[in-house]
Amino acid sequence: MSSLTVIADWPQVPVARIYGRLVRVTGLLLEAVGCDLGTGERCLVERRDGTMVEAEVVGFHRDTLCLMPVTPTDGLVPGARVQPLKGAAPFPVGPGLLGRVVDGCGEPIDGQGPLTRVAYQSHRPVTPNPLLRRPIDEPLDVGVRAINSLLPVGKGQRLGLFAGSGVGKSVLLGMMTRFTQADIVVVGLVGERGREVREFIDQALGAEGRERAVVVVAPADATALMRLRAMRLCHRIAAGYRDQGHDVLMLVDSLTRYAQAQREVALSLGEPPATRGYPPSAFTQLPSLVEQAGNGEGGQGSLTALYTVLVEGDDQNDPVADAARAILDGHIILSRALAEQGHYPAIDVNASASRLVAQLVDEAGQGAMQRLRHLNARFAEVRELLPLGGYQPGQDAELDRAVQVQPRIAEFLRQGMHQAQDYQSSREQLAQLMEEIDRG
Repeated sequence: MSSLTVIADWPQVPVARIYGRLVRVTGLLLEAVGCDLGTGERCLVERRDGTMVEAEVVGFHRDTLCLMPVTPTDGLVPGARVQPLKGAAPFPVGPGLLGRVVDGCGEPIDGQGPLTRVAYQSHRPVTPNPLLRRPIDEPLDVGVRAINSLLPVGKGQRLGLFAGSGVGKSVLLGMMTRFTQADIVVVGLVGERGREVREFIDQALGAEGRERAVVVVAPADATALMRLRAMRLCHRIAAGYRDQGHDVLMLVDSLTRYAQAQREVALSLGEPPATRGYPPSAFTQLPSLVEQAGNGEGGQGSLTALYTVLVEGDDQNDPVADAARAILDGHIILSRALAEQGHYPAIDVNASASRLVAQLVDEAGQGAMQRLRHLNARFAEVRELLPLGGYQPGQDAELDRAVQVQPRIAEFLRQGMHQAQDYQSSREQLAQLMEEIDRG
C-alpha cells in the first residue's frame, strides 16, 4: 500500500507534444517539415513574440507540407515551431448566430461578446442527392418588379447577378435582402470593400432584417484562405438552417472574389495558369460550392442562393462569369448603359434569363413575358439611330409600335430602392401593360 501511495503522490507528467518547424516562406506560401498532417487540416505557427498564426495544409511535396495562413504572417522566423491541430476547422451552427456578424472562422466581430446557443461542427456538409432534391415549383417573392414579372425566382433556385463595377449590384442586392420573403437570410461579404460592410448591415438589413440574418465578413484585405473559409462558412450555415426545415435566402458578394482567392492559392502551389491567369482548380471548385445550395431532400427546407459576379471590363465572356452562367439556374445582367441613363435597377431583361420560367409561370404569363421581350428587342435595333434622325417611321408597323411603347415599358421596369413590389401584383401589372399595348 505504501508503494501505491507514493505513486499516487507523484506529480502529473505532461504528455510530450510533437512540433514541426518552419523551413520556408515564399509569398503567401509557408513550408514546414516534421508535422503529421493531411490536406485540409490545421496547424499553428509561432511568431517571434510567442503569438500564433493559424494555417491550413493545402498541399505537400515529399515530406514538406505547404501551408496557407489564415491571419497575417508578420513576425515569422526561420525554424519557428509548427504545432499540429488535428481535424478541419470547426464552424458554428445554431440559433445563437441570428443577428450576429462573424468572420470566416466563425468568430464574432460585432462587439456583442462570444457566441451563445451554438454548437461547433467540423464535418463537411453533404451535398443532397440530386434524385432526392425537392423540385423547384414555388415562386419566391423578391420584391423587385422587373425580376418578379420577367425573371421569376423559385424557392431553391441559384441565381447570378452579373455586373461591372459601379453599376448598382450592391443596391439591388440590398433591395432583395429587405424585400425577399424568407425565414432566415445568410449574407456573405467576401473580398469586398470594408466600408461596405457597415453600410450593408445598417442600410440594407436594418434593425428588423438583422434579427433574422447571419452576416459572414471577409473584406478585401483578408488573406486568401480567410476569404475561402468565409464563402464555405456561408454555405454551411445556410445548409444547416435549410436542413432544419427553414426557407433560407443566401446572398453572397461576390463569387468572383472566391475564384480569385482560389487562384491565389493555386498559383502559390505552382499550378499553371490556364484561362486569363486562372488555373483549372479555380473552376473545378465552383460547381462543388454551388451544388451545396438549392433545395434539400424530402421534408427539408429550401436554400435560395444569389451570387454576385463581378464582370471585369463589362465583358460578359469573362472566364468566371462564363463558368458561373453554366452552373447557375439563371442570370441577371446589369447594364452600364441603363445605369448611365438613370434607369434603376439597371437590369437588361433581354440579356438576362431564368431557367425555371416553365415551372413557375403559366402559358398566359409566359406569353406576356415573350411579347415584352420582343418589343424590347425590336426597339434595340433602332435605339442608336433615334438621336441621329436615322429612323423613319411608317416602314415597319411592329417597329413603330416598339418605339412608341418603349417609355411605358421603361417606366414599368423602373423601381425605387425603397419601394417593394410583391410577386402577384408584379405579374398582374405585366399582364395589364401588355393588354393595353396589344389594344393599341
